Amino acid sequence: MSLNKKSVDDINVSGKRVLVRCDFNVPLKDGQITDETRIKAALPTIEKLLKDGGKVILCSHLGKVKEGPNEKESLAPVAKRLSEKLGKEVTFVADYNVTGEAATAAVAAMKEGDVVLLQNTRFRGKEETKNGEEFSKELADLCDVYVCDAFGSSHRAHASVAGVTDVVRAKGGECAVGYLMQKEIDFLGNAVENPVRPFVAILGGAKVADKLNVINNLLEKCDTLIIGGGMAFTFLKAKGYEIGKSLVDEEKIDYCKEMMEKAEKLGKKLLLPIDTTIAAGFPNPIDAPIEVQVVDADKIPADMEGLDIGTKTAEMYADAVKSAKTVVWNGPMGVFENPTLAAGTIAVAKSLAETDATTIIGGGDSAAAVNQLGFADKMSHISTGGGASLEFLEGKELPGVVAADDK
Repeated sequence: MSLNKKSVDDINVSGKRVLVRCDFNVPLKDGQITDETRIKAALPTIEKLLKDGGKVILCSHLGKVKEGPNEKESLAPVAKRLSEKLGKEVTFVADYNVTGEAATAAVAAMKEGDVVLLQNTRFRGKEETKNGEEFSKELADLCDVYVCDAFGSSHRAHASVAGVTDVVRAKGGECAVGYLMQKEIDFLGNAVENPVRPFVAILGGAKVADKLNVINNLLEKCDTLIIGGGMAFTFLKAKGYEIGKSLVDEEKIDYCKEMMEKAEKLGKKLLLPIDTTIAAGFPNPIDAPIEVQVVDADKIPADMEGLDIGTKTAEMYADAVKSAKTVVWNGPMGVFENPTLAAGTIAVAKSLAETDATTIIGGGDSAAAVNQLGFADKMSHISTGGGASLEFLEGKELPGVVAADDK
């Protein structure tokens, strides 16, 4: 997958209609946006295109739209917030058809420097099916140039992410990436493909099954692979340890043995917990006070459950990060939502905050943890896409990246 893509700095949009696929999948409560991070992240690309004299048409999905089009998942609140942020009126096309007559008329009336926001793309039904071909064509009819700035959706071959590009290109238009996509490609893509070494990868989270291909791919790319979180216990069981009531994926024990053998064969360090924080059971509710103790990783009592890495492990992992030049982290070290069980995740976040290395947080729970624990501003890059960043780390081609023109 070529990572050298045309960006908004490489195209001329003066007087042209530019369709920008954004990620406005913001959390809403009673029609109010509760976190506007994604709106803020989209502004540099939008402002650049406006400054260059483009007619900017924005589109995005919001939510899962399981019950069909509905006002709760309309992009109307986003249009309102965007108008405030940009200091200019954003024309919102409320039509559930997304690209119907209302959209065509709104786009036809645009002048240079105008902004139109289309309705939630998911209102058109499944974008990846036959319906997507028609939708791709209708989206392309609205524009001369296409820009993808929605990394969080770039792993999906949807009409508004990839399908539209073929039609735009067929009529002589260009397809580029926005600043947000460019940043993800620069950090995540290059961290995996051309890392400055030593390269340390840290994987956590609950299940080995979610990270099978990531473990396999990163073992070939990194110098040290650190395993924490619930998935560590399947590795510990594969080593023959007693893990009590800890989370285990019985079907993946042989896979964990294979990965440990692979690390040895490739001369890579694979670090597993040497001690663990245990309790009688999972906290309920998740942030409830809980009694814990720390034991060696091979001494977990049969009636206890491991819920975080232990203090010696946290020190060992922090030490491994100190000498690194590139660090990629995906997945917490324990049940970080609980103050007592957040210690391991905090220790790892702190070690990343204190290093001079390029530090990349791969979206999802790790991004939530870093934000929640107050370390966000100390990281080089926090990915905006959980699923997309995982697939990048797996070495998969992302349709939204592939679809942009190469330089």
